[in-house]
Amino acid sequence: MNKYFVSMVLVGIVALTVTASAFGTRMSLVGRIQSEYSHIDIEGFSSQSTVNDPTFFSSWGFRIFEDLGKGFQAVAMIDFGFNTNGATQGSREIFVGITNDSIGTLKIGRTHSPFADFAGGWTIDPFVYTTLQAAGSGGTMIASANGLGSGAYSAVNSVIRFTSREFDGFSFAVLFMPGDSEKLEANLGGVLGGQGGNIGQTGGEDGEWDVQAAAKYNFDFRDHRFQVFGGYSRDNVSTAQKRITAVNLKTEEVGRIGGLWSYKDFQIQGQYEFISDALGAATCSDAAALGVIGDIERQCNSAMNAGGDGEIWYVGGQYKLGNATFIAQGGMTDADRTHFALKRKARSFTVGGLYHFSKRTNLFGGYQRVNVIDESATVDRDRDTWTAGLRHLF
Repeated sequence: MNKYFVSMVLVGIVALTVTASAFGTRMSLVGRIQSEYSHIDIEGFSSQSTVNDPTFFSSWGFRIFEDLGKGFQAVAMIDFGFNTNGATQGSREIFVGITNDSIGTLKIGRTHSPFADFAGGWTIDPFVYTTLQAAGSGGTMIASANGLGSGAYSAVNSVIRFTSREFDGFSFAVLFMPGDSEKLEANLGGVLGGQGGNIGQTGGEDGEWDVQAAAKYNFDFRDHRFQVFGGYSRDNVSTAQKRITAVNLKTEEVGRIGGLWSYKDFQIQGQYEFISDALGAATCSDAAALGVIGDIERQCNSAMNAGGDGEIWYVGGQYKLGNATFIAQGGMTDADRTHFALKRKARSFTVGGLYHFSKRTNLFGGYQRVNVIDESATVDRDRDTWTAGLRHLF
């Protein structure tokens, strides 16, 4: 029965692809799969090893294009995540839009944020989508559960996003998210007034729009390549969150600046983020935390204290030697004290590497140490992580 079902699915995909091509639409099946052995030792609490895909890097989906004439194309994406233990994570990006090489791309639906895939974030972290990623457990990048940060696999619902083409080295991206907060808001682990299981959904009070904008500039000088970038994120406080009078939550604002410099096979990259009135940043994505909501071992080191301010910085370097890339990176999270939570810090460093068997297949591994200083806790849960994994893109 299972073999019959699988066969029917494959036949249906082939038939759908042929039919789509006949009507001038190009559709391709895309995906990726990853599995890694990771050992996480949380000081004074537990030590555990697993063979899995804890960041849900694995996914499959469809990418669709249709020529509209005069340089315009319709574009759509349907992407579903899973891990190698059989668990399904659900949807990633699901959008429809229009693109033009001379202007840019407009997407409507569920997309990644500019802080994730455009300026900084994933684009400067070579260990993204592994247990060693800088967001969350690494404690050196913001990883908001509402998707406006750079948490692995996070996407933002109910958005309109425009990403420009590059004009003489300059490009920008902007994301708008309308929503009635009483009907559309983040769960945030159930700790800040979120409703139900709407992780990844946010909205401002009385239909205010959340917004995120970022820009970057690329330029070359002889064998040197430079990039500078910056961005701003605004996550409006919801009606339900305002009712939590003990915390006195306000609209969250995040500013980001950073850049990279590369010379031949060597590169240095970094970014700095300042968080004001932490809201979504008061928690992080499941992948960033690498733990279950409610468990004491769930350690999201880049979490700010709800309603408070803080800063996060990250710096890293990498060197390519043949098919291998050697990596060293680290940084710090500093969450200010609020009237209900004490100050906390997390410092981390990571060393490791990637080995590319081909453009589609690579091996990765390394070690990460996170030192936590939490004045609210009786015991600081420092963390040591070792991992080795293999991934393939198709």
